Amino acid sequence: MTFQKPSHTFTKIHLKALRTNQFKILLALSFTVFINTFSFAQDIPKKGAQIEAKPEKKEDTVVKSNDGNLKLELPEIAKDTVVVDSIKPKKKAFLENIVDYKARDYTSLNQRKQKLYLYNEAEITYGDLNIKAGDITIDYKKNEVYARGIIDSSGTYTQAPVFDQGGNIVKPDSILFNTQSQKALIYNSVTEQGEGTVIAKITKKENDSVYFIKNAKYTTAENLEDPEYYILLKRAKIVPKKKIVTGPAQMYFYDVPTPIWMPFSFFPQRPENNAASGVLIPTFGEQNERGYFLQNGGYYFAISPHVDLALMGDYYTNGSYGVRAESTYALKYKFRGNFGFRYENLLTSERGFPDFAQTTVYNIRWSHSQDAKANPNSRFSASVNLGSSTFFRASLNQATTGAFLNNTLASSVSYSKTFQGEPQVDFSVTATHSQNTQTQQINMTLPTFQGNMGRIFPFAPKAGTKKGIIQNINFQYNVRGENRIQTTDSLFFTKEMFDDAKAGFQHSIPLSTNFKLFKHFSVSASSNFNEVWTFNTIDRRFDIENREIITDTIKGFDSYRTYNFSTSIGTTIYGMFNFEKKGEDKRIKAIRHVMRPSISYNINPAFDKFYDTYDGDFIIDANGTTTNEREIEEFTRFEQSLFGVPSNNFSSSMGISLSNNFEAKVRDKDSTKTDPKKIKLLNNLNFSTAYNFAGDSLQWSPVRMNGGTQFFDNKLSVNFSATLDPYALDNNNRRIDRFNIDNNGSLFRLTSANVNMSYSLSGGSGDNKKKDNERDASTEENLRNGGRADDLFGRSEDYTSKRFDADKDEDNEDKDNKFYNFKVPWSLRLAYAVNYSNQRRNSEISSHSLMFSGDIELSPKWSVGGSSGYDFRNNGFTFTQLRFERDLLSWRMNFSWVPFSSRSSWNFFIGIKSSILKDLKYEQRRQPDQTL
Repeated sequence: MTFQKPSHTFTKIHLKALRTNQFKILLALSFTVFINTFSFAQDIPKKGAQIEAKPEKKEDTVVKSNDGNLKLELPEIAKDTVVVDSIKPKKKAFLENIVDYKARDYTSLNQRKQKLYLYNEAEITYGDLNIKAGDITIDYKKNEVYARGIIDSSGTYTQAPVFDQGGNIVKPDSILFNTQSQKALIYNSVTEQGEGTVIAKITKKENDSVYFIKNAKYTTAENLEDPEYYILLKRAKIVPKKKIVTGPAQMYFYDVPTPIWMPFSFFPQRPENNAASGVLIPTFGEQNERGYFLQNGGYYFAISPHVDLALMGDYYTNGSYGVRAESTYALKYKFRGNFGFRYENLLTSERGFPDFAQTTVYNIRWSHSQDAKANPNSRFSASVNLGSSTFFRASLNQATTGAFLNNTLASSVSYSKTFQGEPQVDFSVTATHSQNTQTQQINMTLPTFQGNMGRIFPFAPKAGTKKGIIQNINFQYNVRGENRIQTTDSLFFTKEMFDDAKAGFQHSIPLSTNFKLFKHFSVSASSNFNEVWTFNTIDRRFDIENREIITDTIKGFDSYRTYNFSTSIGTTIYGMFNFEKKGEDKRIKAIRHVMRPSISYNINPAFDKFYDTYDGDFIIDANGTTTNEREIEEFTRFEQSLFGVPSNNFSSSMGISLSNNFEAKVRDKDSTKTDPKKIKLLNNLNFSTAYNFAGDSLQWSPVRMNGGTQFFDNKLSVNFSATLDPYALDNNNRRIDRFNIDNNGSLFRLTSANVNMSYSLSGGSGDNKKKDNERDASTEENLRNGGRADDLFGRSEDYTSKRFDADKDEDNEDKDNKFYNFKVPWSLRLAYAVNYSNQRRNSEISSHSLMFSGDIELSPKWSVGGSSGYDFRNNGFTFTQLRFERDLLSWRMNFSWVPFSSRSSWNFFIGIKSSILKDLKYEQRRQPDQTL
């Protein structure tokens, strides 16, 4: 009997349509086998257990779902227990969930042919399984299930089968399988396997976890109708979510075969966002100085979801080699970081030749940051970049290109803890490292201890605000301890580096208060008490026989104490210059000038008691005759103290400072806005100087001026500073106690000045997310190596290790026009710096340079860029790098070129973006020539 309803209605088979329980059991059995056969995740039925089952007579029921539709609930079939093992639990019921199926046009059961038909938008749901197709037919007589699409009125094949189980989706044209043998044939299937897609005309399903395909295509392209490339698999075995093992395989570009052929291949599959261990294929090349090489080959260990490890190495045919270890770790809401170690043993020429040389360099990087939510009262962080001073200049690995101009390596590892309370107590322990790569001088503190106690207001009221000089009196306590080491690159990590280590503590108790005077003046007064502990002092004497000064180091605890007093008064003055009168509408409406003058007074007593004297050399009179009298030399035994020496000169000085800020109110370009727009003309313009009342000469200090502003919507930043000396120079270019204006000069003598400007601008189609993401990856690598946050010194050339994601065009215009731009996106970054020096009438430009970098996108697939600069003082270009990039859909091509300098080289790379096939690449480079 056939039940049919009009089109566009959903029907259910009523229980009374089934004449016998045997036929209903056959229907449930066939559908269950269909579900288990089509699922990738079902277990294979175990063999050997003989089960004898008899159907139990039960009444069938029709249940009503929440949405009002009727659902057929098939009866459970009681089964006997398994005789082989009575301990094993009973098997679950044959059907655990309600079977829900529907179709748009009709659902029909033909009892004579023993077939069930579902037509047009047919859908079956059973638990977490969902099958959709245009036409689904179950043939109980032949034990076959067939699902296919339908042809619409326009002759288009639509509603192809879609199978979904727990997010695993298969999209074939049609499916045919046998319910007894549990084998299936899948026609024209498109299956996502990891980052790639398998397109097969015929797929043979052997069991629930093994599939065999023939003449299939494997690709990572987005356009599956006409992929730009694919790997033709003659024969292959697929284990979903685990691996693909193939026989002969050949690369095709737009259906054109290439000579790239593999006798066999292996494609490891892994769940999304789960890393997998594997081999890292090295980069092959040739270097003029060291022969052929393999770079960045090794193995990647996916240790856990929270930590990984990559071990890589480089080898050159002349015997040079390098090893690298890179690890990244993260724990959500706790911390994240990365660690890297690099070591290179570089050989120049061949052993036995006179120009043979061997150099070993290394570099250690570590970055660790703690999530703010982990612990608000304690924090641990690390930023380490240390190693050989010549590492980035000597290293041959292309990953260090953007950092070889670094002049400083710096590191810091710190832990801080806060104890909440009244008063609050903080302490921190920090280890720091600073290394000059030019002088190879290294300064370290191992460690630095810093402790602070919060301010205490002993006279403050328990409630309300503090008023007056008494209630604002406060004090606090600070302590700082250091173990400072100064060494060189050659002694780094040796016991000799600790020979000249210095240690000490500094305790300070500042006492201060503040109050208002005449409502408009802010007055502050403070006194500071310092006590310094040191563990090394000196003693000095003069050796008459050898006529030399001898300094002895005395180990042991010693200390000295100092104190000082200071006070200051300041106010704020506002000035407004109006350019617009009533009834007028001018572009510039007003300019506001804010001045903050301040005068301070400082007293530093002389602590002569901490100074000693010794008899120096004999005095030579004006005639050149040596007398019997000896010079009296003064020194302090605390000269090796980490925190300076006590002053033996009384100081009573007054400081004068003036800060300025200029803002303007202008008419907004947006006519809909009535309020004027505020813009900053000068962010700051500061002047400062000092006068020493206790000095005998040169009582005025030089006037120091600095300022800064921004233009063009903050795209152009300008910072400047200068030093103006009021005193003149004598014929020997030494400062004399005479004003420059009294020496027939100007009021001030310009001794130094500098100007720094940076400009960043872009145009075209606005933000370019693709370029920004790539620049961010290059910037991160530069910063890890201690380089700049921009690409003015070039970018890393390690294209192989980058992970390129397929760019998704969000603009319809870009989708329709992939080969040309209506607007050409571009960006330009400029940095200008000039320094002037005139300390001793030298009047010279000590440095003068312009650095620039930029990118321009000629089309959505073509872009060029470069980084360079010009040294106006030495009349030459700085490090220059030109970059060319072509987006080849699933592939990417990069070419970088350093046209001149001692690092003249080029690098060509073309490879697949997807990480699963990133080792299918071609890379060729020319290394810098040998430098003699």
